[in-house]
Amino acid sequence: MALDVRPLVDGLSVSPQVTEQDIRDAHAAGFRTIINNRPDGEEPGQLSSAQAGALARELGLTYIYQPATGPTLELVAPDFGSALATAPGPILAHCRSGTRCTILWALAEAKAGSRNGEAILRAAADAGYDLSAYAGIIDRYTQSRAE
Repeated sequence: MALDVRPLVDGLSVSPQVTEQDIRDAHAAGFRTIINNRPDGEEPGQLSSAQAGALARELGLTYIYQPATGPTLELVAPDFGSALATAPGPILAHCRSGTRCTILWALAEAKAGSRNGEAILRAAADAGYDLSAYAGIIDRYTQSRAE
């Protein structure tokens, strides 16, 4: 299966779970950082963070392991935002489907970025992710940013 890269915003793309070949393909495509938001062992047979990190570093990529689950998304989002601000780009973030990565970006952007809630939701939708269930929290974060 080919690497399924979905550009979210300039310098950040998301994808579903990656394989070893996907990491090689991401390197060949010019990505400089991979962020893994999928907890180890979530699904039998998935590439572990240790395996993915070793391969990424072997290829000269920066590898960041930031596992997130539904209950931890708001806790992980600030670290995700910090990684986006400091890691070399372009960045590829992945999880099981790409949705968690997109939510993390949306929450980090809403809290500290420059886009309004509507623009955040539109960017996610343009990448194929419906974050309408998060509209309330995104709006709350963007409003608190303005205060």
